Amino acid sequence: MSGEWHKSTYSGQGGNCVETQARLMATAVRDSKDPEGPVLLFAADAWASFLVGVKSGEFPTD
Repeated sequence: MSGEWHKSTYSGQGGNCVETQARLMATAVRDSKDPEGPVLLFAADAWASFLVGVKSGEFPTD
């Protein structure tokens, strides 16, 4: 895999985090506690739709 992995600035130090990596035409997502573990790939348009949903409050937090 190439490129840098990024963790959200909202993650804090709790350890329950995901990291993302921008790729050509996709976004990769992995568990920050298991950097050698599985990676999920999302098409660019699917990831953009997910972020819109998160920002609009579509997903409950409790």
